[in-house]
Amino acid sequence: MRVPKILAATLLLAGGVAQAHGSPEAQVTQVLSKALADYPGKEVTVITVDYPPGSVDPVHRHDAHAFVYVLEGSIVMGLEGGQKVTLNPGDTFYEGPNDIHTVGRNASNTKPAKFLVMLVKKQGAPILIPTEQ
Repeated sequence: MRVPKILAATLLLAGGVAQAHGSPEAQVTQVLSKALADYPGKEVTVITVDYPPGSVDPVHRHDAHAFVYVLEGSIVMGLEGGQKVTLNPGDTFYEGPNDIHTVGRNASNTKPAKFLVMLVKKQGAPILIPTEQ
């Protein structure tokens, strides 16, 4: 599926921040984007994230409700003010529109990981907003 320009720019920026910290860049693939007729002005976007071994996300937030489902490997997730958790295949994680995602990384330095994210957000809003910690 073709990635919209705003998504591509956002992901490029996020990947650049991750690479600046010396970690391999995650590969993000948009699977679906669909307006929600019952919720005017809202859409759902579904993406997959492939973490190479040792991959680390920049600190960020989503102006969305984000539902994470781990497909392969293990990932570590954490929100500002909360505990970080290690998630394995079949595990889920939730981020709200105001949450700051302070920890997002592959739990392994030798094995890849992959997860699916469903975001419910305002139409046209970026997927990811880098923040400073």
